[in-house]
Amino acid sequence: MPPHLRRGPRRALSAPRRAVALGGGHGLAANLRSLRLLVDDITAVVTVADDGGSSGRIRAELPVLPPGDLRMALAALCEDSDWGAFWHDAVQHRFVTDGDLDGHALGNLMIVAMWQILEDPIAGLDRIGELLGARGRVLPMALDPLDIEAQVAFADGTRGTVRGQAHVAKVPGRVESMRLIPERPRVPQEVLRAIADADWVIVGPGSWYTSVLPHLQIPEIAEALRTTRAHRCVVMNLSSGGEEIEGMRSTDLLRVLLDSAPETSFDTVIADPTALEDAVELAEFARTRGIRTLLRQVSVGGGVPVHDPVRLAAAYRDVFDGVYGDVEGTQDEEEGTQDGIDR
Repeated sequence: MPPHLRRGPRRALSAPRRAVALGGGHGLAANLRSLRLLVDDITAVVTVADDGGSSGRIRAELPVLPPGDLRMALAALCEDSDWGAFWHDAVQHRFVTDGDLDGHALGNLMIVAMWQILEDPIAGLDRIGELLGARGRVLPMALDPLDIEAQVAFADGTRGTVRGQAHVAKVPGRVESMRLIPERPRVPQEVLRAIADADWVIVGPGSWYTSVLPHLQIPEIAEALRTTRAHRCVVMNLSSGGEEIEGMRSTDLLRVLLDSAPETSFDTVIADPTALEDAVELAEFARTRGIRTLLRQVSVGGGVPVHDPVRLAAAYRDVFDGVYGDVEGTQDEEEGTQDGIDR
């Protein structure tokens, strides 16, 4: 084994007590809704480059992190109770007015209020998490607001530079490379400790260049991911191509991720063969890189590219227990339950 991939003994395969999920937006939220069914201790490490919508307006007015993806992660971790259900809906509520509040999410304003009162972004998020009864902790991947700059091959055949997460995520073309501004932001020590102490670190799903890959662009997080004794899992998206990744298949996306972290070994890939046309090719490519693949339906079915939290939790359970097999999970589409895990 190359020296740069050597590390201490990995933690034993078993139902994990600690999991760290890296990502942002809807992909991370879907991931957290699944992990909370299995894992005792969850830490979400969230991108902080959002510059659109409510978060973008807040960034333009205040020197704070964009709160939107952090809010979505907190909402996904709300406890299973009437209290949790109420606060999930409350923090996700968006104002509809003819004035300046229009489009702002209540949770975004609550988070920023805690930051101003406590003067500490981590303490503010922890306090909101306590209010919501969150089944886990939500941390920003950096203490500085970030911008994303991408080199793009546009659909019309031209090339150029696009700056801003909201613009990159919807660019009509293919991102060829990206960088963060600033390139070395301050990273919370809580993030590095969580990755070091984890049993599993999960990367993806989500917008590949604006939610998933940014974590690997920060040197301290990339090093923590390389040196942790945790097992590492990549969850693939339920569709490929489209905005920001025009013409790319899931195999291409995995290759880009691995090339972005050349000194890091990954253990497992989870992919849905009912959603991805190249799922078998993806598994073969992963095998050549020393990665095992679990091919399992984790979508709600019916061609809808949305993760079913119970199916994804069942897939995680098998991965955590070291159980792999052939393509499975095409049954129970209507019920949304599988393998003995109930909603």
